[in-house]
Amino acid sequence: MSVIEINISSTEISAASATLASVAPASATRRKIVQSAGAAGLMSLVSPLVRQGAWAQGSDAPEKKEVRIGFIPLTDCASVVMASVLKLDEKYGIKIIASKESSWASVRDKLVNGELDAAHVLYGLVYGVHLGIGGPKKDMAVLMTLNNNGQAITISNQLKDKGAVDGASLAALMKKEKREYTFAQTFPTGTHAMWLYYWLAAHGINPMADAKVITVPPPQMVANMRVGNMDGYCVGEPWNARAIFDKIGYTATTTQDIWLDHPEKVLGTTDEFTKKYPNTSRAMVAAILEASRFIDQEVDKKKTATILADKSYVNTAIEVIEDRWEGKYDNGNGRKWTDANAMKFHKDGATNYPYLSDGMWFLTQHKRWGLLKEHPDYLGVAKAINKTDIYKKAATAAKVNVPKSDMRSSKLVDGVVWDGSNPRAYADGFKIKV
Repeated sequence: MSVIEINISSTEISAASATLASVAPASATRRKIVQSAGAAGLMSLVSPLVRQGAWAQGSDAPEKKEVRIGFIPLTDCASVVMASVLKLDEKYGIKIIASKESSWASVRDKLVNGELDAAHVLYGLVYGVHLGIGGPKKDMAVLMTLNNNGQAITISNQLKDKGAVDGASLAALMKKEKREYTFAQTFPTGTHAMWLYYWLAAHGINPMADAKVITVPPPQMVANMRVGNMDGYCVGEPWNARAIFDKIGYTATTTQDIWLDHPEKVLGTTDEFTKKYPNTSRAMVAAILEASRFIDQEVDKKKTATILADKSYVNTAIEVIEDRWEGKYDNGNGRKWTDANAMKFHKDGATNYPYLSDGMWFLTQHKRWGLLKEHPDYLGVAKAINKTDIYKKAATAAKVNVPKSDMRSSKLVDGVVWDGSNPRAYADGFKIKV
């Protein structure tokens, strides 16, 4: 690896802190918080940078110096945002341009046509595009997992007032009061669709036969529920907390209660990009790994939350973001708790590894719900998409631990264990399916 030493003066650190502060919301309170984040965050992160140096020349140099990474305004875009804000990208010889996008369909299209180099994107979307379901077909790549947990299913207050306070009572209400019930997810092959379908089915509701399912971009969920376009939805934060804040819905379940430490967003790109720009791909992963570690180790969680709240990113009140960001939950129906399994970004690297079994799970659900007509080569597809080789090199550069296996085991809310050993039998074994 070719490395040069970088010497950063106190003047340069102050300038970097000023840059961080410039992205903060305009109020004095937020500005103070973000300036504090700049001072504390940069002092803790730049010092290792000085010691370690950076990739800047030779065979390890990134082939593409500026990378455009798309994101949707959700709090789990944090590691992409902070890699740029804290200038961790520069350590690895690249500049991340964080590009705010309006919908997952837009992210898909811009990845496929090359307008975006990579994106904070739904795990299942990447797999869907690779197999030609849910849009154009193109060979795709998952470079790393960005987060586990932290999504939720919101049900309208109108249903709550009729006694639907959880999955079982929702199923009872739907059976008793026959009508068309509408639920929203964010993309047909994506994570939110799969969590919604799995949870409904675990309570005896067939999402394809007993309900109408629509697709709505995350930032539009609350507005659509407010005008009565849906009875419930699954989405990332802060759009579940926002429904409670606006008094139009409540949290029926969190996704970590459906599958503890489930895979969620990934850093996705095209297979073509990884082949053309392997060093750039590795540099992106390394920078975002460092940002992920920073977020999980941050003592004052409000610093990053304040940056995310800015109109450049999630564009909502800090009060909507901060509680669930810190694991403090209020379900909007009288229950409050602290969840140690709220959104995770690093967990000593365990969160970020692109496990083959994680990708295979989405394929089993695509088959379960009729998105795939035939069983795919589960393991073969996962090996083609999940770039574990690039990840491992980036993890070495960022000094991040790598799990010993490409597979992992989990028990989901219905008691069924997924370990990737027999995906065909797993997909066919559900009582409720298409």
